[in-house]
Amino acid sequence: MSGTMPRLQEVAPGSPAELEARLRAMWDAVAPSWAEHAAYADARGAEVGELMLAATGPRAGETVLELACGTGGLGLAAAERVAPGGAVVLSDFAPEMVAAAAVRAEALGLDNVVARTLDLDHIDEPDESCDVVLCREGLMFAVDPAGAAREIVRVLRPGGRFAVAVWGPPADNPWLTIVFEAVAAVTGRVVPPPGVPTPFSLSEADRLVELFTGVARDLVLTEVPAPAQAGSFDDWWTRTSALAGPLATVLQSLRAEARDAIREHARERAREYETAEGLEFPGLALVLSGRRR
Repeated sequence: MSGTMPRLQEVAPGSPAELEARLRAMWDAVAPSWAEHAAYADARGAEVGELMLAATGPRAGETVLELACGTGGLGLAAAERVAPGGAVVLSDFAPEMVAAAAVRAEALGLDNVVARTLDLDHIDEPDESCDVVLCREGLMFAVDPAGAAREIVRVLRPGGRFAVAVWGPPADNPWLTIVFEAVAAVTGRVVPPPGVPTPFSLSEADRLVELFTGVARDLVLTEVPAPAQAGSFDDWWTRTSALAGPLATVLQSLRAEARDAIREHARERAREYETAEGLEFPGLALVLSGRRR
């Protein structure tokens, strides 16, 4: 893990380069938690991932680039589809995430997968070098989403396909908003702070579509139910607080009593989602697919 996790007040707006560096450090810091909970993250995003793969249809011999891959679950699922002769590039702007994805690919014995550190705001790949680009739950964290959209299209071959997924409106995703609300209620802080990309930066469907209008064709937007389930409050809290980079940053900066107060506030808010099997939160993702012109 790289260095000490930055405190909330350090992850503040500055130049784009400064903001990118701070965000990179933040996601590097939670990479070990993502590696630990990789199977859960894969299961959580399975329905969204299947829709993205169906929309883009990776085929044997093609090259697939996964951006903001985290531990690489979606790209790993694509690897079998492009064999024989094809390749998958797992990429993330946080080197520790890339390392975790590489370990998973090696453990699966996938010889057509490579892992690279790439920033979706500035993709260091040649023009027209990929057949498919995938980005699940990453585009909303781009410093310049419009620029990132242009980059995604730039690296596609003519007629190449892409699919991106982001979280829908906050009200449709209480599994995460409850935690942010708990932080605000206890500390008075907004999470993430103003100027920092949030999980809901692209939660308005029209804005997401607008990013690719004019640079891509055959755009299709799909709303996908993405419920979050957990056997208990403790299970949900442990995973959510470990995997949500901005939240983990905040919690690490607080004293134990403040963290406990946030946890209890979230526990009370989560009671309305209790079932006989544990917690069942509704969730909503937006998936946009299309082609390069």
